[in-house]
Amino acid sequence: MEELTQQQVQNYYGRQLQTQHDLQTNACCTDDIPPEHRRILAQLEPEVLEKYYGCGVAVPPAVEGCTVLDLGSGSGRDAFLLSRLVGEQGRVIGVDMTEEQLAVARRHVDTHTSRFGYTMPNVEFRHGYIEDLRTANIADNSVDVVVSNCVINLSTDKEATYREIFRVLKPGGELHISDVFADRRVSEALRQDPVLYGECLSGALYTEDFRRLLHGIGIHEYRLTASRRLTIGNPEIELKVGNIGFYSLTVRAFKLPELEDRCEDYGQVAIYLGTIPDHAHSFSLDDHHRFETGRPLLVCGNTAAMLSRTRYAPHFRVIGDQSQHFGLFNCGPTPMATANAAGADSNCGC
Repeated sequence: MEELTQQQVQNYYGRQLQTQHDLQTNACCTDDIPPEHRRILAQLEPEVLEKYYGCGVAVPPAVEGCTVLDLGSGSGRDAFLLSRLVGEQGRVIGVDMTEEQLAVARRHVDTHTSRFGYTMPNVEFRHGYIEDLRTANIADNSVDVVVSNCVINLSTDKEATYREIFRVLKPGGELHISDVFADRRVSEALRQDPVLYGECLSGALYTEDFRRLLHGIGIHEYRLTASRRLTIGNPEIELKVGNIGFYSLTVRAFKLPELEDRCEDYGQVAIYLGTIPDHAHSFSLDDHHRFETGRPLLVCGNTAAMLSRTRYAPHFRVIGDQSQHFGLFNCGPTPMATANAAGADSNCGC
């Protein structure tokens, strides 16, 4: 089953799909791009944009100077966007298993390097499999941020993929993905449908199985930053999937083994300094932590760690430690109808 599915996906994205217009559903589309990203995307080559298939915004802030790994980089749209955001001193590595997509990305490296004013390329594209990143020569503890846009649902071994992600992340590094999830388990019969799989639907993880998977590999908490119900827009495919609800979720998680599986109260306070580019007045860690510049906010121990033991540390002042415990912290997500319907809470305080 695994080899067959990988070949199906390669054929779908390498031969069957030529541009976004060949997609049969609305699942792989993005309409909530931040203005600062749109300005950069306007500088990218048309072929790169036309062959892009994504379902959300998988680019976190504060990546200047970082080494970023883009899983399933495809035509290179997000990788080139990140190339501009990390700056000339940063580095972006795109990994994809589809040679046709890699060829598109590679032929535009020099053009974008020149367009961004760089003397040398800071982005490269490698052939490999996200289930085994050693195939792309990605070393342990070597990248600051891992991103992926509507790709991990296509993985034939999702546990292996997530294990690889946290193998290559540096301590304190961030996983930041947009992907398709389901509000229930998808049947094996639907998983075997090559169109449904290629359209990023039948490979979607049930949200609770995603939580269990991360917990099983030692990632005790993740945060939801965005959620929207996906429309399919194809009556034939809608009939096939029936009542399954599919959602584009944007998730961040950190390589912080000290995080607890519940939000605990240690009386800590965090103050955002307003120094993250394009976030002068506020910064949202997730769907229920919006930090106004200069305004103290009580936070749980996990949130304090995410802000003080990652690349976000220079942008925050965290007051207090974990020497005294006050019990559970009331740290629930902002009520969101789509997230609740998907069973996609942030795994925080539940």
